[in-house]
Amino acid sequence: MEKKIAISVEHVSKQFKIFYDKSTSLKEKVLFQHRRKYEEREILRDVSFQIPKGQAVGLIGHNGCGKSTMLKLLTKIMYPEQGQILTDGRISALIELGAGFHPDMSGRENIYTNAAIFGLSRQEIDKRLDQIIEFSELGKYIDNPVRTYSSGMYMRLAFSVAINVDADILLVDEILAVGDASFQAKCFNRLREIKANGTTIVIVSHSLGQIEQICDRSIWIHEGKIRADGLPREVHPAYLDYMAKEYMEHTEAEQEAHSPQEDDTTQEPEDEVPSEQEKTRWGNRAAYFTQIRLLNGMGQETSRFVTGEPMTIEMGYRVKSSLKHPACGIGIFRNDGVQCYGVNTQIDHIQGLELQPEGILCFQVESNVLLPGIYTLDVALHTEDGFAYDYYRFAKEFQVSSQRSEAGIARLPHTWVLDGKTLK
Repeated sequence: MEKKIAISVEHVSKQFKIFYDKSTSLKEKVLFQHRRKYEEREILRDVSFQIPKGQAVGLIGHNGCGKSTMLKLLTKIMYPEQGQILTDGRISALIELGAGFHPDMSGRENIYTNAAIFGLSRQEIDKRLDQIIEFSELGKYIDNPVRTYSSGMYMRLAFSVAINVDADILLVDEILAVGDASFQAKCFNRLREIKANGTTIVIVSHSLGQIEQICDRSIWIHEGKIRADGLPREVHPAYLDYMAKEYMEHTEAEQEAHSPQEDDTTQEPEDEVPSEQEKTRWGNRAAYFTQIRLLNGMGQETSRFVTGEPMTIEMGYRVKSSLKHPACGIGIFRNDGVQCYGVNTQIDHIQGLELQPEGILCFQVESNVLLPGIYTLDVALHTEDGFAYDYYRFAKEFQVSSQRSEAGIARLPHTWVLDGKTLK
């Protein structure tokens, strides 16, 4: 394996035996030993890829596609039937919540046991112990048996150990979905730190937003094979488009099974809805945007704004059929691809959003805190599960200017105080 390659997966295939009438007792095994029917199911088929050292990669795909199996193969929890996997460096893994923890041992004792599994000596664990406990925020509970821990406490302890073993490769499987918002943010910041220090990271997650925040690359696994491999912002649209079609087909099948057939002769305006081949827009079109406008504080349409002034995103929409729990979201990106802000009506806890057959939805910003630069806007109408009705990428481009010489992405409202007196 090349010196700069951390992980090399070469023509890997993995099968499992799925038993239909597996025996549940010794008596059944003896009496019905010839009746153990099973099916050979191929989970991964001839998968190959390489991950350079220091790169962060997200594995995405629908449930059962093989992404978690791939992660377990990387940890050598299981081995492939065909092909080989080569890794260079110490591996730390967060595969299952609390894996390797003994329920009757205290959190402190489990730190020593778990860290030893990752290859640390007693002396190395002693040096890191206070750091691990501090990060986990379990100070007063650290000597309690872990069977008394909540799932969030389990995750905190497991994550704290895994990121403090100085691993060369960190593997994470969906575990970041557990825990409160503040601890999740803390985990993401720590992941960014260890990535900056050269650690190779592989994350399995259904949260594409999480992957886009951390990862340089996404690998979409579909039915055991790699369907797409590239930049997250290029791979994710194709994946979301596929999932939206699957969701729509499932929904339509359910509706046909439980409701009488109706003749829908409504035609979709061709000039308002993009073709399926348009790479910057996707979704099942049950609802779609008819117009996107950016307005200044005077209500005038413009593409030029000043830091600190009001800005409104006006979204005209049309609904073709009744929608259950729709959501609307916006995303603002700097022209180098850095996400500056993203939110939707679900995150803002807006209850009972009801879209009329046709209307206008506005996102109003009282004070635009973005610093000078060129930005792009994404807008989306989607289900509560994240499947797109209409995701419109690069819907608008706009420019922000300012008379101040500040640096960064956003202006933080602030004051300077000297010896108790506010400076002006």
